[in-house]
Amino acid sequence: MNILDDLKLQYKTGGMVQKLIFWNIGFFLFSLVFFYSFSVGQFQIPTWIALSSDLGVFVSTPWTLITFNFFHSGFLHLFFNLMVLHFSGRLFNTYFTDKQLLGVYVLGGVFSGITFVLSYLFIGKAGLLVGASGAIMAILIATATYAPFMLLRIPLIGIVKLWHVAFVILLVDLIQMPLDNTGGHLAHLGGALFGFIYIKLLQTGNDITNPFSALLDTFANLFKPKKKTPFKKVHRNATKNVINSSVSNKDFAQKQIDDILDKISKSGYDSLTKEEKEFLFKAGK
Repeated sequence: MNILDDLKLQYKTGGMVQKLIFWNIGFFLFSLVFFYSFSVGQFQIPTWIALSSDLGVFVSTPWTLITFNFFHSGFLHLFFNLMVLHFSGRLFNTYFTDKQLLGVYVLGGVFSGITFVLSYLFIGKAGLLVGASGAIMAILIATATYAPFMLLRIPLIGIVKLWHVAFVILLVDLIQMPLDNTGGHLAHLGGALFGFIYIKLLQTGNDITNPFSALLDTFANLFKPKKKTPFKKVHRNATKNVINSSVSNKDFAQKQIDDILDKISKSGYDSLTKEEKEFLFKAGK
């Protein structure tokens, strides 16, 4: 199995956290090809992708409330965001589903974008925003609100509670806010506020990501080919043993797939042996 096949298998068998990481890396490579200015030495993300705080530009490009969450201004910006996404996303998945995670990511990003636009209306300056920080903050704070006393082992520090980590990250944003990128830090706090509100509403029985998930399901079903019921030929006793053998083989293969997927969910994709990876890749074709 080559590297490309391995990446395809990781994407196919990975959860939503892994898919979001793949998407963000993919869009970063796209922007590196089309939007990086080597003469200036920085990205020049256009206003039909980046979120503008200029109300006139924003009204004409409302979809940027979503697109800005998948683009980044540099490698370090991407790297640190994906580190926190991997950390907070896996903690989130301890209690909630992949659909809820995607819903919190997108809606938390939208909420942080709205916070950014409104903040600059009061500040009186125009600016552009890219990055998944607000969306990731929504995931982190949602998890910390739901399970604040979850114990974590941090290298060189030791065992801490999840709310300690969330508090430090929020504190850093508050300290940096008056120094630089005020609108960006306010956007992070907007995402954090969404994560907090999401859990509080969920605890009352209201999952505000449900309409978003239903919309995605409806959209996905439009592109799913309708399954045709094949004509089934009924075999008599002469071939009964052959049929039973075929069914038995399918059941055995499915059990192997289920066992491998259970192993991935418990220990991660990297825990698989080479043979298990190849078997899963062939089964997915």
